[in-house]
Amino acid sequence: MSDLKQELKEKIITQLNLEDIAIEEIADNDPLFGDGLGLDSIDALELIVMLDKDYGIKLTDPKEGKKIFESIEIMANYIAAHRTK
Repeated sequence: MSDLKQELKEKIITQLNLEDIAIEEIADNDPLFGDGLGLDSIDALELIVMLDKDYGIKLTDPKEGKKIFESIEIMANYIAAHRTK
C-alpha cells in the first residue's frame, strides 16, 4: 500500500504541475483540497481522469469523488479496492 501512496503523490505532483511541492511534503492524511495542498475543482477533474486512465476507475458521482479525494490515504484505499488496471 505504501508503494501505491508514493505512486499517487508522484502522479499528483506531475499531473497537476505542482513543481514547488516535494513528495516528502505530502503526508498521507493531509487534505488534498482547502488547507492541505490547496487543490481546486479543476484539479479534481484531472484526478478523475487520472483514476480512469491509470487505474480503470470511473467516477460518476461528484459526492463520491469528494470523499475519495480527501487524502492520499483514502485515495489509495479506494484504488486498492476498486482498480481494474
